[in-house]
This record gives sequence, C-alpha cells and structure tokens, in this order.
Amino acid sequence: MDELLRPFARQHTVRLTTFRRDGTPVGTPVSLAVEGGRAVVRTYESSGKFKRIRNDPMVEIAPSTFRGEATGPSLRARARVLHGAAAEHARRLITTKHPWLHGVLVPVGHRLTGKRTVYLEVVPVDEARRQPDLAA
Repeated sequence: MDELLRPFARQHTVRLTTFRRDGTPVGTPVSLAVEGGRAVVRTYESSGKFKRIRNDPMVEIAPSTFRGEATGPSLRARARVLHGAAAEHARRLITTKHPWLHGVLVPVGHRLTGKRTVYLEVVPVDEARRQPDLAA
C-alpha cells in the first residue's frame, strides 16, 4: 500500500474537498476504499462533487468524522471517473470495505431515486504521473 494513502485505509469516512469554478473549496464526507496507490469513491452523476470534479479534477482528502470534520492532515490528489471493468472493480472494493452501506443502502437509494452511480479514482498527485490509466 502506498505510504501516502496508508492513513486512509482504515478510515470509514473521509472529507473529499472539491473546488468550485471560483476556487472555493467544498468539503463532503464520503466513504472510500484504498488499493495500492489509489483510492476509490462512489457517488452519483448529478451530485455537486461530481460536477465540480468534471470541471477541476484536483481534490483533497482528509481523515474525518462522519459529518466531514477533518481529524487529520489533507492530501492533494487527482480524481477521475472510472468506466467498465475498472468501475466494477471499484464497486467490489467499496462493497467489501463497507458491505452494509455500499452493498445495500446506497445502491437501493440510487435505484429508488433514479440516480446513476459513478465511481471515482483518487490518486495522490505525486502518484498521478506513475499510475497506468485504468479509466480506459
């Protein structure tokens, strides 16, 4: 496991900070799963964080409480959307780490509200140059 992501491996919740067009930071509590030098996050396509990431893929993650209050230092990272087999792998990672929340509650909620689920890969900026492209 990458040393930069080690503090996040056991976290149940992290604060994902995305940035508005004017640079204003917006922190959102999310669940993530870590594998190697990357983390994966689940959200839905019409969420504000997803729209902000499409505009600016640079994000920050920090260990946090369930409410998104940071409990440790933040880490600069780059986020991108996963598709196909990479998205399916991300789904399995998140479901394995959070079986009740992401194996049952979130999928049912997305289906009932008609929201399209998307998976994001979050890579520390130092790692972004060294990782192969999984989004293809």
